[in-house]
Amino acid sequence: MTFSSKVKKEITKITQLDHCDLAEIIGFSSMVSNIDLTKSQITSKFNSENQLLLKKYFTFIEKYFNISSEILTTKTGLENLLEIINRNNNINNKEAILKICCKRAYLRGAFLAGGYVNNPKKSYHLEFVTSIIHQAQFLQYIMLSFDLYAKIIGRKNNFVVYLKDGSQIVDLLNLIGAHISLMEFENIRIVKEVRNNVNRLVNCETSNLKKTISASVNQIKDIKYIEQTIGLSSLSPHLEIIAKCRLNQPNATLQELGNMLTPPIGKSGANHRLKKISNIAIQLQNKRGAVK
Repeated sequence: MTFSSKVKKEITKITQLDHCDLAEIIGFSSMVSNIDLTKSQITSKFNSENQLLLKKYFTFIEKYFNISSEILTTKTGLENLLEIINRNNNINNKEAILKICCKRAYLRGAFLAGGYVNNPKKSYHLEFVTSIIHQAQFLQYIMLSFDLYAKIIGRKNNFVVYLKDGSQIVDLLNLIGAHISLMEFENIRIVKEVRNNVNRLVNCETSNLKKTISASVNQIKDIKYIEQTIGLSSLSPHLEIIAKCRLNQPNATLQELGNMLTPPIGKSGANHRLKKISNIAIQLQNKRGAVK
């Protein structure tokens, strides 16, 4: 079962007050794309493999509306078809979703009919698909009332209202009542974020290590040049000591070198002294070149 199917299975089982049932039916029916207008009759067809979902809406429609409904099964047995015949066209009454609880129920119904959420292990993506631009805009408006900043794009003959931000998807799952799926999503998201943070730290440490090694190699090269030309004893005492520490500890960081001195000095102090040594080596090389 896909993650999206798990979410739908979970929220199908939610029980609520009658006015929220109505809001959920409105959200569900508004997302059904293949609506045939024939005289005074509206026929909506919805395909789903979720038998529980179909039975739920069959019960809702029989309970709240004077509408004939039937559940049909295709010959292949792979899909179930819910056919709703509405002679009074009284389902899509958006005035019934003014309350916050009803807005949440509306989003739940819309998701059950035309929603999809990607497996968070792969990427963060949640969407509602409808063939009607006004419905897409209305969904976006409802989501915005909960501080969910959805975007709309066209896809073939449909309009897609979508979220890409992980925290926003978590908020929407909470709104529609998918709390078990939300926890699964969050657990996966936490693991991914920890892994990404570890990778960033490792990359940062690797980069810093490379810089430390490169700097150490250059420092040792300068110190040995001074040692071979004028001798380390020609340096001032504090420069001579840190030069010898660097030769003895080629892998030490600047902070570690500073701690080896008496009294200890900080990272910037150690760096300052090594730069002085480097400048002395450069001056010696320049003089030697001038003599030649």
